[in-house]
Amino acid sequence: MGWNSFSCYGASVTEQEVKANADMMAAHLREYGWQYIVVDFCWFYPHSGAMGTPSQNSEYHPPLTMDEFGRLLPAVDKFPSAAGGNGFKSLADYVHGKGLRFGIHVMRGIPRQAYARNTPILGTNRTAGEIGNPASICSWLDLMYGVDCTREGAQQYYTSLVDLYAAWGVDYLKVDDISMPYRALEIEAVRQAIVQCGREIVLSLSPGPTPPEQAGHVVRYANLWRISADFWDYWDALKRQFEQCNIWSRHQTREHWPDADLLPIGRLNRRGPNQGLERESNFTEPEKRTLLTLWCIFRSPLMVGGDLTCLTTENKRLLTNKEVLEVNQNSLNNRQLFRTERHVAWSANAPGSKDVYLALFNIGESEDQIAVKLDELGLREECRAKDLWEGKETDPFSGIFTQRIVPHGAGLYRLHMN
Repeated sequence: MGWNSFSCYGASVTEQEVKANADMMAAHLREYGWQYIVVDFCWFYPHSGAMGTPSQNSEYHPPLTMDEFGRLLPAVDKFPSAAGGNGFKSLADYVHGKGLRFGIHVMRGIPRQAYARNTPILGTNRTAGEIGNPASICSWLDLMYGVDCTREGAQQYYTSLVDLYAAWGVDYLKVDDISMPYRALEIEAVRQAIVQCGREIVLSLSPGPTPPEQAGHVVRYANLWRISADFWDYWDALKRQFEQCNIWSRHQTREHWPDADLLPIGRLNRRGPNQGLERESNFTEPEKRTLLTLWCIFRSPLMVGGDLTCLTTENKRLLTNKEVLEVNQNSLNNRQLFRTERHVAWSANAPGSKDVYLALFNIGESEDQIAVKLDELGLREECRAKDLWEGKETDPFSGIFTQRIVPHGAGLYRLHMN
């Protein structure tokens, strides 16, 4: 559970903006379990006004900030405390001082700039030119080459990267351009580097959709992995996530989570990558409830994309419902019960009890009743239900549980036998 800079700031977030969002999380969200502050996308690229997907020309201009071993460093015009080779150490210390955890986004591979300069690989007699693979490129960012993990020096390069991040105090590492297409050997190299670094670091893979046929491998090597392409604040995109969540629900464990992507809630696109101007989320209030309900009953990681310095009372209430967040953090056996053209139902078990969580979604265009037979939930006695969003108990019922749900809306309930 945390905040990620991408949906609001794209490639341009600054140190002061990261600190301001950390301040808001510590003051308003930390007590509810929110803890990660993640600096996304091209923090090594200069120019705080950069928008979209920044590039270098054939002469490697603008030059990226890089050490003598081909390891990218934060651009000091955006992150002044990184001067003098300090990297993210000062910013990570600030975040940790707020009782939070610090994360960064990185691109798979080695900088093309390092490859062109044939920089040495730390601790070896190998060079970037020997391990870089110019045939393995990102289709949407021209800054990196893949690493050929069959070559001597490749593992040492990834190890040197993770050792650097660990020295900075990184707790969360989001590696991009690695899960679609699926780069199994480089994923294994990153995991091996994390295992040896001496620091507990969460490994996140991006973008999606991660191929479902790689489920066994990704569960072994990653903590979370994207199940879709970048998710934005459009109803059709939210509807599509139901299918992806259903495909991946059987593959989550207590320490490994399919990732439905950032929560585009709040102020978005200040200098972000999405088309259009700065805006409040396009999602309506019922759609926001659907978004949070699906992410929680599916047990996706929760990463807010909106600017927390503009957090509204309504959005804070949405993000701080303890009983809803409990479903995300601790429920078991999460699964889709059914999906029709207009209705979706999911259920999960509440650990340590016979209670059942039930999520009902109206993905149609008119208000409607949604019904679930209790025997489908393993409940055969008279029951009551607590509406977790509204904080209210229902009257006793048996046989069938029925609720009226607004269009594009959702309900989340905890059912218990009398």
